[in-house]
Amino acid sequence: MMNSALLRLIRLVGLVTLMTVSQTGNAQLRIEISRGVSGAVPVAVVPFAYEGRGQPPLDVAGLISDDLLRSGRFAPIDREDMIGRPTAAQDVNFTDWRLLKTDYVVIGRVVEDGLDRYQLQFQVFDVFRGNQVLGYQFQATAGNMRAVGHRAADLIFEKLTGIPGAFSTRVAYVSVVRDQEDVYRLIVADADGANPVIIAESSKPLMSPAWSPDGRRIAYVSFENNRSAVYVQELSTGSRKQVSASPGINGAPSYSPDGRWLALTLSGVDGNLDIHVLNPATGQKRRLTRNPAIDTEPAWSIDGKHIYFTSDRSGGPQIYKIAVEGPTSPQRVTFEGRYNARPRISPDGGTLAVVHNDRGNYRIAVIDLERKTTQVLSDGRQDESPSFAPNGSMLIYATGSGGRGVLAAVSTDGRVKQSIGSAAGDVREPAWSPYPAD
Repeated sequence: MMNSALLRLIRLVGLVTLMTVSQTGNAQLRIEISRGVSGAVPVAVVPFAYEGRGQPPLDVAGLISDDLLRSGRFAPIDREDMIGRPTAAQDVNFTDWRLLKTDYVVIGRVVEDGLDRYQLQFQVFDVFRGNQVLGYQFQATAGNMRAVGHRAADLIFEKLTGIPGAFSTRVAYVSVVRDQEDVYRLIVADADGANPVIIAESSKPLMSPAWSPDGRRIAYVSFENNRSAVYVQELSTGSRKQVSASPGINGAPSYSPDGRWLALTLSGVDGNLDIHVLNPATGQKRRLTRNPAIDTEPAWSIDGKHIYFTSDRSGGPQIYKIAVEGPTSPQRVTFEGRYNARPRISPDGGTLAVVHNDRGNYRIAVIDLERKTTQVLSDGRQDESPSFAPNGSMLIYATGSGGRGVLAAVSTDGRVKQSIGSAAGDVREPAWSPYPAD
């Protein structure tokens, strides 16, 4: 049985007029918590004080509160329910917050420090111990205040959970608006769905976005000159380079951990799909698999020594891995279930996310590579394209709702679920970015 992503890849043939643009998308994602952790931690994010002219450039406290809420692990209290609104440490009345059964209080201020220069200060207090557990000060501008606010939420999340936050990261995805002529857009947005920017736009399909490890480039597949090709695009400049346009299918790019190589699915002149590795800077290319079966959807191991991929060489789609160096035979990784495809490795290298056939439904599952156990996380009928958050705590994936393609996210323990909708069109093929490069 051929997996659905590959079927789409093989069927999509057509002329593409691709436009590299840098404009704001008009379909911001909307994220809603459909299931949170039972006993989520109550926290109060008090509106920050503002010292400056006019209005503050952003409601930073609201941003932080929304980030913590979306994680599913925290239950921010409504501002209307706050007994007081302290903005300095000496004004925090722990007795009042204990009465509200609030575990933590976040206070802060934004201070204008010159022309388009601001200081963002925040403190976090443990209500029951009555002491400060975190405090930071950042320099910011109006333009990057949102990013600084996400960074503050990252630090708060990490301090209170022990897990690095991922609110400062981004998500790439493909949007399809079906009208008289289909319009495909490759979009990059903040992890909360804000600030969508169109990276590429076409009347024909775009697919398979893959981030470079430094988050500065995206590799993706487009169709031009009546054939598929893989491109690498610089996000800061919009410049792009065609790196693979071999005869036949060029698909499913995946960056190596060091960013020097791309793993690809290529069919060649014989039409057989195999895994290759390519150096996009030099054009050096090497074939890894040689089998009459379909080998596709490569994903690198964390150490860069192996590549996981989907193959039907055992009669149905299963996950295999092969060493990048040396003439070794692929080893089968998945054995539970008759369908496992689209492998993605967790940031710690211990878990593999796959599309798994669960009683006739295609759902997102995680496989513990040491214990060899499988846990189904999603509950849709046609879920696909899993992608780990860089902290490993969540997976974003594509699914369907109301006859449209939408995105969803689930925690890797299955306890937190998010539905992610778009105002227009189908949304598919999400890819969660790495942490921003320093």
